[in-house]
Amino acid sequence: MSNYHIKHLEEYYQVYRKSVRAPENFWEEVAEEHFLWQKKWDNVLSWDFSKPEVKWFEGAQLNITENCIDRHLATRGDKTAILFEPNDPKDDAEHITYNQLHQRVNQFANVLKDQGIKKGDRVCVYLPMIPELAIAVLACARIGAIHSVVFAGFSATALSTRINDSDCKMVITSDGSYRGAKTIDLKGIVDEALKECACVETVLVAKRIHSDIDMKSGRDKWLQPLLDTASTDCKAELMNAEDPLFILYTSGSTGQPKGMVHTTAGYMVYTAYSFKNAFQYKEDDVYWCTADIGWITGHSYIVYGPLANGATTIMFEGVPSYPDFGRFWEIVEKHKVNQFYTAPTAIRALAKQGLELVEKYDLSTLKVLGSVGEPINEEAWHWYNDNVGKKKSPIVDTWWQTETGGIMITPIPFVTPTKPTYATLPFIGIQPALMDENGKELKGNQVDGRLCIKFPWPSMARTIWGNHQRYKDTYFSAYENKYFTGDGALRDEVGYYRITGRVDDVIIVSGHNLGTAPIEDAINEHPAVAESAIVGFPHDVKGNALYGYVILKDVGETRVHDNLRKEINQIITEHIGPIAKLDKIQFTQGLPKTRSGKIMRRILRKIAHKDTSNLGDTSTLLNPEVVQDIMDNAL
Repeated sequence: MSNYHIKHLEEYYQVYRKSVRAPENFWEEVAEEHFLWQKKWDNVLSWDFSKPEVKWFEGAQLNITENCIDRHLATRGDKTAILFEPNDPKDDAEHITYNQLHQRVNQFANVLKDQGIKKGDRVCVYLPMIPELAIAVLACARIGAIHSVVFAGFSATALSTRINDSDCKMVITSDGSYRGAKTIDLKGIVDEALKECACVETVLVAKRIHSDIDMKSGRDKWLQPLLDTASTDCKAELMNAEDPLFILYTSGSTGQPKGMVHTTAGYMVYTAYSFKNAFQYKEDDVYWCTADIGWITGHSYIVYGPLANGATTIMFEGVPSYPDFGRFWEIVEKHKVNQFYTAPTAIRALAKQGLELVEKYDLSTLKVLGSVGEPINEEAWHWYNDNVGKKKSPIVDTWWQTETGGIMITPIPFVTPTKPTYATLPFIGIQPALMDENGKELKGNQVDGRLCIKFPWPSMARTIWGNHQRYKDTYFSAYENKYFTGDGALRDEVGYYRITGRVDDVIIVSGHNLGTAPIEDAINEHPAVAESAIVGFPHDVKGNALYGYVILKDVGETRVHDNLRKEINQIITEHIGPIAKLDKIQFTQGLPKTRSGKIMRRILRKIAHKDTSNLGDTSTLLNPEVVQDIMDNAL
C-alpha cells in the first residue's frame, strides 16, 4: 500500500524515505492504485537533467477527465463537484454535481470539436471565475486540446503576447465580468488583443454581465446556443502520458513571459496525491481555494487535484473586500468550509480591517488553513492562526511554483508541527538541496543557500513552449544536474525549510547575504507599518545598500517620518542585526503588484537605482498608477 493518506509524523518519515530511496516504485504504486489507465506504462521514469528531459509513466494512455469525472459517477454522481459562489452575495450559489459536470463538459467538448478544434490545438481561455472557466478547461482536456488560461485581468497586450506565443486557434471569453462593484469589458479587451493575432479563427463568448458588445461576423459566436444543441456524449480522447495538457504563462525576469508546458499523467498523479495530503481532504469535506484558475494554484488545487479525488471544490467569482471585508468569512460560514487556501496578500489586507468582521461569522467548520503565493510573514501567520483558525486549524504554508505544478515543501496538517514563516519539510518524493555560490551542496542543518531540487517529480513542467533552450538556461544551467528554483532558503536545526525570497532578492551588503523576506518581516512588526518591500542599490563602500519602500497603516501617521525611520531601523537591528539597516526608507501609498499579489521588485529596484528609462510593461500590474507616484517621491 502506497500510503495515499498520511496520518502521523512517523508515517510521513517512513513514506518520505521510501519515496526518495525508490522513487519509481513509490510513484508506480500510487499511480496503479488510485487512477484509471486505458493502458499501463512501459517505464515509470526516464530522465536526464543535462538535456533536460523528463518522462513519467512512459507508454501509458489515459484521459485526465475520466479520472476527474467519469470514474466518480457510479459512487458520487449526485455529490457536488463544483460549488460556484457568485460575486454578489445576493445571487444564489450553484451546485454542479459530478453527473451535471460530466454532461456539461461533454457538451462543451462537442462544441469545440464542431468548431474545428482537434487534439493538440491550443485554445486560449480568458474568462472570469464562472463555471464555464472550469468546464472549458476540462472540455479541452477531454478532446486532447491544450488549454492556455490567461487571467482575465491581464491587458490586451499581455493577452495577445500569450495567444501568439502558443499560436492559439480559438479564444473562449465572456461579454464581461463582475469584480466587486465594478464590471470589466472582457470582450473589448479580447477584440483589442486580436488585432495582433492572425492565428485565432474563432471566439466563443459566454454571457455573464449581459452587456451590449460587438460580435465580429464569422469569428465570434455566442456559446450558450451552441451548448444547447450539443450532445451530452463525448468519448474521451486517448492521451499519451507525456502529451501536453496545458500551457501556463509565468512572467520572466526578462520581459517575455514563459509558457510552461505541463503534461498529462505525472501532473495528474502528483496534484491528486499532494491535494489529498497537504489538505488532509476527507470524503464529505468542502474545500475552498480562493485563487483564480488563471494561476497554477487554480489549475492544480481548484480543478485537477480536488476533482481527481472526487472532492467538492468552491469557485469564487468575487473579491475579499466586496460588499465588505467579511466576505471570505461569510462564505466559510454559509458553505461550512473545511479547508481554506488563500494568499498572504489577502490575509494582510483582511488583518488591517476590524476583527468584528471575522468574529461575526461561525468559522468552526474550518479544519485546515493554507497559504500560497509567497512566504507568509510572522505577523500575518499569527493573525490567521489566532483569529481565523482559533489556534486549532493548522496552517499549511505551501511553497511551490508554476514550474513545479504542485506543492513541494509544506507541513502536512495534524502531522507536521508548524513553525511560523517556515514551509517546514519537503513533500513526499521531493529531494531539495541547498547550494552555495560555488555550486557545492550544503549538507547538514543550520545552513542557507540557493534552493535546488536534485531529482525529478511527476508534476514538473517539461519545457517552455517553443523554446526548450530557454527552459534549460533558466532552470538547469546554474547547477549541474539540478533544477534551480530561483529561490533562496535556509534549513534550520531540525531540517525545516524557510524560503528567504528570490535569489535576485538576496542582496549582498558588505559581503553579507541578506534575504529580503526576513528584513521585511521585521519591518512589518512595527505597529505603524502595513507592508514593505526591500531592494538593493549601489553603494560606494558596502557594494550595495538597502532601500525600503514602506506602506503605513494610517496614512495620516502623525509621528514625524524621521522618527519612524529610526524606529524601523531599530526593529531591524533587533531582529537581524545592524548590518541589515536600511539606508533609505521611502513611505508610499502602495507597491506595484502582479495580479497574483507578487510585488514587482524589478520595478522598485530600477527606481532605487535611478534607472527609470525602461520599466518594461507595467500594464499587467494590479495597480500600475502607483509606479509614477513612487518615482515622483523617490529618495
